[in-house]
Amino acid sequence: MHETEQQLLDSGCIYTIKTMYERFSAKEKIIADHILSNPANAVHPSIDELAEEIGISESTLVRFVRKLGYSGYQRFRIALATEAIGPALRVYESRIDSDADDIELVFGNAMSSLALTKEIIDRNIITQAAQMMSTAQRVYIFGLGGSNIVAQDAFHKFIRMGLNCVMAEDYHLQLMLASQSSKECVALLFSHTGTNMDTIAIAHELRARQCPIIVITTSERSSLARMATLMLPVAVASSGFVSEAFSARITQQVIIDVLYVALLRNLGPDAIKHLDAMRDVIANRKT
Repeated sequence: MHETEQQLLDSGCIYTIKTMYERFSAKEKIIADHILSNPANAVHPSIDELAEEIGISESTLVRFVRKLGYSGYQRFRIALATEAIGPALRVYESRIDSDADDIELVFGNAMSSLALTKEIIDRNIITQAAQMMSTAQRVYIFGLGGSNIVAQDAFHKFIRMGLNCVMAEDYHLQLMLASQSSKECVALLFSHTGTNMDTIAIAHELRARQCPIIVITTSERSSLARMATLMLPVAVASSGFVSEAFSARITQQVIIDVLYVALLRNLGPDAIKHLDAMRDVIANRKT
């Protein structure tokens, strides 16, 4: 974290907005008024959602948070959340009451997110995505931070059926992989918010190579979603500021399972042959 940002966290985001208010432009004062009127509500929306709520462009909002001294919107959200909402809500994306049952809270949130996603998922997009992946020369799988865990799960499942897929944990290796893609390949990108600049850089490299991109994200209006050839939306029961939302990760993994089943149908006996070979080699290592 830059020293300036640490100083901002120490002094307080709301205090900084108030002290700088008279130096803001007319549009910046509109943003400030919206945030100051209800700081807690301003924490939860993604950058595109908050910009739409206020009635300004995303670029104007980005310039505003940078004028405050933050390197990006996510840093600003974290600083605002630190002041505006309680510690329990910052840990989890649902409001936690003191008498709430932990099991009901976590399971309820996950099941609600799965139900919401089931309602909005387009079966035609699943079919198209499975067709693209089953006929691709190579499938590249990308995800950073918490999304890298989801990407690993996808890689683990898809390679079992003989799909020619690759992934890497390191960001620079992911960029290198993207630079090797082509229009005969397919890329699968996981991102909760769709606003991570490193993930967007990977998408830019893929597009430069004319590689089709399948994006799985909770933000249909994010910069990453707009770069997608196909977009599979993930709904979360409640939108928190944490980028690695628990329920989003679970729902993304269920979408992977849906793609897995669709790919099995497409690949047919060849996929079963690869699955049997995988089971045999693993069985030989068991006592």
